[in-house]
Amino acid sequence: MQKTALVTGASAGIGEATARRLLKDGYRVFAAARRLDRMAGLAAEGAELIDLDLTQDASIVAAIATIREKAGRLDVLVNNAGYGSYGALEDVPMAEARRQVEVNLFGLARLCQLSTPLMRAQGSGTILNVTSIGGKFGEPFGAWYHATKFAVEGLSDCLRLELRPFGIRVVVIEPGAIRTEWGGIAVQSLIERSGKSAYAPYALKHAAMLGSADNVSFVSPPEVVADTIARAVAARRPRIRYATGGGAKVFLFLARWLPDRMLDSLMWRMSQSGKIG
Repeated sequence: MQKTALVTGASAGIGEATARRLLKDGYRVFAAARRLDRMAGLAAEGAELIDLDLTQDASIVAAIATIREKAGRLDVLVNNAGYGSYGALEDVPMAEARRQVEVNLFGLARLCQLSTPLMRAQGSGTILNVTSIGGKFGEPFGAWYHATKFAVEGLSDCLRLELRPFGIRVVVIEPGAIRTEWGGIAVQSLIERSGKSAYAPYALKHAAMLGSADNVSFVSPPEVVADTIARAVAARRPRIRYATGGGAKVFLFLARWLPDRMLDSLMWRMSQSGKIG
């Protein structure tokens, strides 16, 4: 029986690369995103497209209903969709903060809620929640983004234990610096919100640092993360967490072992240097 996968945020970056990799591995792939036009290439390769808006519950419910009706099962859920909304906490409107949490946390959690009955009925399944190395430490001007990634880490730990009796695996994927459109969105939001505020002298340097990612040799292509996801899915006993790509293991090592004040100092110096690394 052909296994079925749902990949969110499949219109670009990690999601697109993951959908393509799972197609190659023989999965029936449902590729979900708001920008259906951006997934024409995946459709040509055999993916089935789903219009998904994680801020709309009806859209999430409809996505899972479509998979239930068309496939009758769901073996892999890759919760990849998300974005980075940046700006000093003082400058970010609460409406935007709520949207960041809605997309990065609540939408992910709702998909887990609705997918679990399908997986439980078949006695198996793998949920992969894509967080970030930013789920283990903070940086200036990224409070709401990092808050959501910390939250997904905790949610995943609880969910993993809850689903253990039903044969459903929960895996956390922690990408480092990856070459996607994420950085451009983060830079744009940071400049728009804090580029002219009291934080401007510092925010603009941080924006320059984020914007330098494409020119840094250790930044990885999204296929590196897609390969990690495929390896986790195929493993008989996958690891609980996979740090992957762009300096992920180094940053997580430093976050774990450096004293808090020393880590703060390191992050601030990097922020104000105008470049990564």
